Amino acid sequence: MPVRPDYIRPLDLKHGRIDMSHGAGGRAAAQLIDELFLKAFDNPWLRQGNDQAAFDAPPELAQGGRLVMATDGHVVSPLFFPGGDLGCLCVHGTVNDVAMAGARPLYLAASFIIEEGFPLSELKALVESMAAASREAGVPIVTGDTKVVEQGKGDGVFITTTGVGVVPAGVRIDGAAAKPGDAILVSGTLGEHGVAVLSKRESLTFETEIVSDTAALHTLVAAMLQAVPQGLHVLRDPTRGGLATTLNEIARQSGVGMDLDEAAIPVLPQVEAACELLGLDPLYVANEGKLVAICVPEQADALLAAMRAHPLGAGAARIGTVTEDPHHFVQMRTRFGGRRVVDWLTGEQLPRIC
Repeated sequence: MPVRPDYIRPLDLKHGRIDMSHGAGGRAAAQLIDELFLKAFDNPWLRQGNDQAAFDAPPELAQGGRLVMATDGHVVSPLFFPGGDLGCLCVHGTVNDVAMAGARPLYLAASFIIEEGFPLSELKALVESMAAASREAGVPIVTGDTKVVEQGKGDGVFITTTGVGVVPAGVRIDGAAAKPGDAILVSGTLGEHGVAVLSKRESLTFETEIVSDTAALHTLVAAMLQAVPQGLHVLRDPTRGGLATTLNEIARQSGVGMDLDEAAIPVLPQVEAACELLGLDPLYVANEGKLVAICVPEQADALLAAMRAHPLGAGAARIGTVTEDPHHFVQMRTRFGGRRVVDWLTGEQLPRIC
């Protein structure tokens, strides 16, 4: 009599490990999906058991809205760090990429590449963290894929997430839309994520613990759009390469320059001290729960007030102005009264942090 899947011994999620059969598409793979992924991510689309998710078009499309899609691969090392882990990070990162177009995130897809021998307990912790982040954001994971690679070829687990969202009619936010005279704002203090990951990786301890700022920013973006529906030109989350690289990207896209005030840029004292100790510049350190906003100067105060009224924007600050510059330089007035060019990041300050 053939063995029915119902009679398979449950996964040992405490002591078990991934083996190649979990990626072979057979009974073990189905069991991993049913007992771990489906159980954690459970929603009507996943329960259909198809290789894709079918869903109705959001009403914004009928009113002239547009769809937005973003995808991102996450290779953080270590997988768990102060304030977060790879699981919540991959949800937050893709939700934020969608939200930076002014979009309402709708659905996520997730793809896992897991190394043979990876502990099921750690995989369970990451998946449950993803599920919690997804539920908190209100953006379900509706489809996905799992692959297993031989030991020594995957470095634990890599996760790729793809997000789909919808932009309401009339909202046009673009990296090429910054104009001379526009105000530059950030939603809070910079550098926590990169320093938190590095401290865990290198077993560094500080008097005050530095935790990652990883968070989903779409509700903050919605509040900003409500306050300034027409004057918001650019949104960007300064992840790899930090604020400096993000502003250089926008300056190049928009064909403008930027003038920053160092004294206005918010950095926690413990992050500043850690960066000084490690020889890092906080302007180039990654963030996972902050955004950069560029808006018309007349509405900068209203936008700043709306940001500060939201829990994820309480530390928001106006840090500079967009300028007319054919060379597209990002420059900064230092605390000592001088000026310096804030150039692109050269090389990789902190690899594998997002």
